[in-house]
Amino acid sequence: MKIDALSLICAAVLCAILTLGLWPFHSPRNEVFWFTNHDGLHFGKYGTVISSAPFQVRGPQNDSESSLEICLQPDRIWGSGTLLEFYGSGDLLEFSLRQSQTDLVLRTATQDDESRSRIAALYINGVFHRKVPVFIAITAGVSGTSIYIDGVLVAKAHRFLLSDRAFTGRLVVGDAPGQSDSWSGRLLHLAIYDRQLAATEVLHHYSTWKQPGRPEVAEDERNIALYPFDEHTGNVIRDRAGSGVDLYIPEKYQVMDKIVLEPFWAEFEMSRSYWAAALKNIVGFVPVGFLFYAYLTRLLPPKRAALVTVALGTAVSLTIEILQAFLPTRDSGTTDLITNTLGTWLGVVSLRVLYRVFRHSPDPFSRVSHDHLR
Repeated sequence: MKIDALSLICAAVLCAILTLGLWPFHSPRNEVFWFTNHDGLHFGKYGTVISSAPFQVRGPQNDSESSLEICLQPDRIWGSGTLLEFYGSGDLLEFSLRQSQTDLVLRTATQDDESRSRIAALYINGVFHRKVPVFIAITAGVSGTSIYIDGVLVAKAHRFLLSDRAFTGRLVVGDAPGQSDSWSGRLLHLAIYDRQLAATEVLHHYSTWKQPGRPEVAEDERNIALYPFDEHTGNVIRDRAGSGVDLYIPEKYQVMDKIVLEPFWAEFEMSRSYWAAALKNIVGFVPVGFLFYAYLTRLLPPKRAALVTVALGTAVSLTIEILQAFLPTRDSGTTDLITNTLGTWLGVVSLRVLYRVFRHSPDPFSRVSHDHLR
């Protein structure tokens, strides 16, 4: 069979689409490094830290009191990424903390009046407005959740309730457990309590961290995990509170429980990055529809060529999404499947429109009949 320029262009576009969709083809190095001159870890572009075992409920049954402290500094004020996430059996989200540009986002799983699970989110604006370390304390009880920034109460959400399981399960720091959502920056302190800290205790912890560099935690505060990040070497981060749950730094970057073909309704979010990615996927597959339709109309009737072209775009996209489930830096979801198929269809429509507009001009593809495409 004779190979012409259009065939070569179609092959080149297909190779480019597969390369862009699957690059890099391996697990990169886990970019988590110790500071040499002071305590703390630095997370790079792709970095994660994972707990050695799940955290368990330590307080009385049905006791919803709990607290968490974390001190960190993002590399980019306008960046985004998951700071930490607890998740339980069946990939159930227990609690997550995320940077969304300058805002702090808290998410947890709740149940409605009909016992159906849903995700509740709480946004705290302007937390990361300066490129300096931020001391965040989250304390929860039966009356709601309080958020302190640098020892000062900035929000109290009476309807945002954390269960007694909020800070239980496997802990992932610097990334999400299901899809890659890496956060980059400095992590300086992390502590978990199974009681609600008072405002005076939060202020004391911040003040003592600010001066000597390590919060003073009293024995009666029911501190169940404390990580000062003062090892300076190695891949194990020791818990100093006696829970027995250490954190470890994998050699290669990994997503603990990678999601395969995440549903589009779970991926959806009203953010600029989401819509930018969707638009990029649509535009990226327009050449697939345009060129392959032009090629297939040489072999098939127009309607069948259009259907085969769209089916080909869907098949290529599905192949990419399935293979992305084995690549930790890529997300496997159905949103891309929809947008890529839409882009392929738009490519087909674009070529049909061009043929109709320029139907009296010379055929750009030597073996395509304009009359055949009407």
